[in-house]
Amino acid sequence: MKDLFEKIYKDKGPLGKWASQAEGYFVFPKLEGEISNRMKFQGKEVITWSINDYLGLANHPEVRKVDAEAGAAYGSAYPMGARMMSGHTSLHEQLQNELAAFVNKEAAYLLNFGYQGMVSTIDALVSKDDIIVYDVDAHACIIDGVRLHMGKRFTYKHNDVESLEKNLERATKMAEQTGGGILVISEGVFGMRGEQGRLKEIAALKKKFNFRLFVDDAHGFGTLGKTGAGAGEEQGVQDDIDVYFATFAKSMASTGAFIAADKEIIDYLKYNLRSQMFAKSLQMQLVVGALKRLDMLRTMPELKNNLWTIVNALQSGLTERGFDIGTTQSCVTPVYLKGSIPEAMALVRDLRENYGIFCSIVVYPVVPKGIILLRMIPTATHTLEDVEITLNAFSAIRERLENGTYKRLSAAVSAAMGE
Repeated sequence: MKDLFEKIYKDKGPLGKWASQAEGYFVFPKLEGEISNRMKFQGKEVITWSINDYLGLANHPEVRKVDAEAGAAYGSAYPMGARMMSGHTSLHEQLQNELAAFVNKEAAYLLNFGYQGMVSTIDALVSKDDIIVYDVDAHACIIDGVRLHMGKRFTYKHNDVESLEKNLERATKMAEQTGGGILVISEGVFGMRGEQGRLKEIAALKKKFNFRLFVDDAHGFGTLGKTGAGAGEEQGVQDDIDVYFATFAKSMASTGAFIAADKEIIDYLKYNLRSQMFAKSLQMQLVVGALKRLDMLRTMPELKNNLWTIVNALQSGLTERGFDIGTTQSCVTPVYLKGSIPEAMALVRDLRENYGIFCSIVVYPVVPKGIILLRMIPTATHTLEDVEITLNAFSAIRERLENGTYKRLSAAVSAAMGE
C-alpha cells in the first residue's frame, strides 16, 4: 500500500511545480498600502490593476467611517453562533430585504462567503434525480458545487446557445427517466474573459425546455445595468433568473454574499444551506458596512459612471493599439499575448520593475498552453493618466515579447523546467 502523501512528494501540480520560481512575486505577491489605484509592491509604487474594488469603496471615507464605528460598537465577534441558533439580528434581515429590492427579487438570504455559499446553494437546489447543465468555463466555485451533485451533469460550450440546447435535450430525456428537474447555471460575467453570459438567449429557451436558471453575477452586481443590479438588468431578463447570486467581494469591497429569488425558494434554502446552518453568522461589522455600501450603490450613480469612464478609456486604447482583448462586455479587461510560461514571468517582471504596472498574470492550465493572459480590473479610483501610462507600457512590453527579448531572458528558467 502506498503512503497517502507519496503523490504529493512526486507531483506538485501544474502550478505548484513553479513555486520555487514564482512564489512571493508572481503568485502570493504582497501588495501593501491602502487599497487604491496605486499601491506598493516590494517597496515600489505601482499602478494596481489587480484589485476587485470596482467602485472605489474600499477606502472611501464614508465607508471607512461606518466600518470603524460598527467595529467599535459591535466588535468582531457579534453575533455569536449560526443564524438558526443565536446569530440572527434585525440588521441581517434589513440587509436581506434591501438587497432583494435592489435586484428586483422577492427575498434574499445572506451568505458568509461567495465561494462557500455557491457550493452550498447548488448542493441544496438539486437531488440525485436532478440534472445540472452548466457553462464549461464556469468559475471554480460552480464546478466544486457541481462535483457534490450525486446525479447527472452536462457542460455546454462556453456561451454557446446551440450547445446548451443540445445538452438540454439530453437532460430532458434523462429527467423524464429519473423524475427529476433541470438546473442551468451560467455566470452573469465570466471573470477571466469579461464576457457576459448569454442570459437573454438562455432565458428564451425556457419556452422550449422546462428548467430553472441560476446565475452567478459576482462581477456584474454593481457594475452592469441601469441601476447596477447586474447582468440580468443589463440584458432585460432579471425576472427570468430563478436564483440570483452575487458577492460583496467585488463592487461592495467587503466580505460576504447573498442569494435572491422568490420568497418560497429563499425560505427553503435558508433551512437547507448546510454552509450557513452550521457556520457562524456574518459578523455585524460586515452587515452594517454592507448596508452603507448598498446605500451608496443606490444613491451615488457617479461611482459607476466614473468606473466606466476608466473602463472605456482603457479598453478603447488597447483596441486602438492593436491588442487582443477578446470579447469582453464588462469591466474585466483581458489582454491576450502569445508566449511560454517562462516568457510570461520575464514579461511581468519587466512590467512591474521597469514600468511600475501591477496586473494579474494567467497562464496554463487556466488558459491554453502558449497563451499569456494579462487580466486588468479597472476601478473608479483609477485616473486617465494611469490609463495612458499603462497603454504605453503595454506597447513596450509587446515589442520586447515579439523581438525575442523575454525568450532570451527566460532561457535558463525554461531549461530548468523542461519547457
